[in-house]
Amino acid sequence: QSPTHNYPHCDNVAETVLHFLVICPHYARARHILTSALRRRASSLPFLLSSPKASAPLIHFVNSTGHLWPTFGDV
Repeated sequence: QSPTHNYPHCDNVAETVLHFLVICPHYARARHILTSALRRRASSLPFLLSSPKASAPLIHFVNSTGHLWPTFGDV
């Protein structure tokens, strides 16, 4: 969870991993690619964070959002 608590794209929503990866409508276009690659498993946080099959699509998603770029650059 972010120390700021508020998500920059959604009013009154905590910035959590779940919201960023699975829920946030701001990243729906980038998430579509993730969903195309992983199907319904793309909405499973445990799968996204632990399955080797999710690694490459997840990294692609994170890079395409640009959300973590200020902190980490391209991953």
